[in-house]
Formats: sequence, structure tokens, C-alpha cells
Amino acid sequence: MLEVQNVSVGYDTPVLQDVSFSAQPGKITTLIGPNGCGKTTLLKAMARQQPLLAGKIQLDGRSLQSYECKELARHLAFMPQVRTIPEISVQGLVEHGRFPHLGFSRRLTAADHEIVELAMEQAGVTAWADRDLRELSGGQRQRVYLAMALAQGGQTILLDEPTTYLDTAAQFQLMELLQNLAQQGRTVVMVLHDLAHAMQYSDVVGVFAEGKLAAFTAPSQLYEQKIWEEVFQVKLCKALDGTYYIRPL
Repeated sequence: MLEVQNVSVGYDTPVLQDVSFSAQPGKITTLIGPNGCGKTTLLKAMARQQPLLAGKIQLDGRSLQSYECKELARHLAFMPQVRTIPEISVQGLVEHGRFPHLGFSRRLTAADHEIVELAMEQAGVTAWADRDLRELSGGQRQRVYLAMALAQGGQTILLDEPTTYLDTAAQFQLMELLQNLAQQGRTVVMVLHDLAHAMQYSDVVGVFAEGKLAAFTAPSQLYEQKIWEEVFQVKLCKALDGTYYIRPL
């Protein structure tokens, strides 16, 4: 479980203040809000890549700061939206996910290789194993980085806009994969800009507006609150089959 307790984040000045919530194992927690509201900054703080201005964050009952870097990487994987593109094969990159688990030899065991192969299969990148990462499209690279996060094996996974660069079919496949990971008991926390996806695939949705957490609840309850017009200037609608869609006010 990942617990955010009275947290304020930002740079010179806070962009979010006094934020508190818990992301539970077995559930997808999605953070949404207008551009620039601070949701990505908060996600980076949850990955210990952004210092806190106030408050604290706990992972599995321990302060995030109490973990050594390698130990934290064994418990928590972070998939940022923007990243470098190294000169490396797809399989080589996915294997990097196992490095926090290796000893001084830095050699992958047979068990490590099995985990890497499974992660690549889950993310649908096995066919590209020998390809140079730089040759892939943005959407393909996104799936490779997800495979690396899966190979890392932590119970908590943080994702910043994971559907970026993916075509429509691949977006649905990715969201279903994240649902499966949550059903396996992982804590999944992500930032999304697609409100319909957030409502359709999340167990809990946190809405940020005006420097605070404006709502944090199940999608069905959030839909009833009618917060969308005020925060996003759009109308959220629900079809007869239970799916959500957006339309202008």
C-alpha cells in the first residue's frame, strides 16, 4: 500500500498542498486533473524522484525515505512519460528491470530470464526482442518500457500517461493488462489525461483542481458528483452498456 499523508509538492512554490490518500493493493488508482495541476509532480514524489515540500509518503508501512535505492526498486517500479532512448536491444532493456535483484556478479539467473520472458510476453514485445529500441515507434517503445517495469517485479507500479503514443487498440490492451496486474494483487497508480479511460478502468479516481485533491472516490460515485463541468469544462456521459464518453458542454 502507498500512503500519501498531508503532502505538498512543487518547485519554487507548491502546486499541490495538503494531499492525503491511500493507493490500495489489488486496485487501480488514477490521478486526473487539468494540465499543470501537479499530478505528475506528485507521481514523481511517490517514486522518490521529486522532493516533498511538506508531509510524508509511506510504502508498505515504511517511510519512502527509509528505503535504500536498490531496495526501493525491488518494491516499486516507475514508468515516466518522458525518457531517454538508449542504444540497446529490446530484450536488453527489459533485462535492466532485473538489476535491483542481482548480486555482485550482475548476471541474470535462469529464473531472471524466465521473468524477463514473461514480462515481454505480457507487454506484447517478444517479437521485437532483438530489435534496437531506437528503431521502434513511440507506442512500441512505450510497451517495451512497461515490460521493463513488469520485469522489475515490485508490488507497486507507478505510470505517468502510459497510453501516450499508443493507437486506440493498443490503449485498450494496455489498460486491460493493468487491470490484470491489479487483480494479481499489485498496487497500480497512474496519471491519465483520458477521462473516459480513467473512469472505465480505475477502482478509485483522484481529481486535482486549484492546488488540492478535489475528489477521491470510486468512478460510480464520482460520476454522480458532476464535478466534470467545473474542473474540466466538459460533460461526462455514460452509455447504456456502462462505458463512459466525453462531450462538450
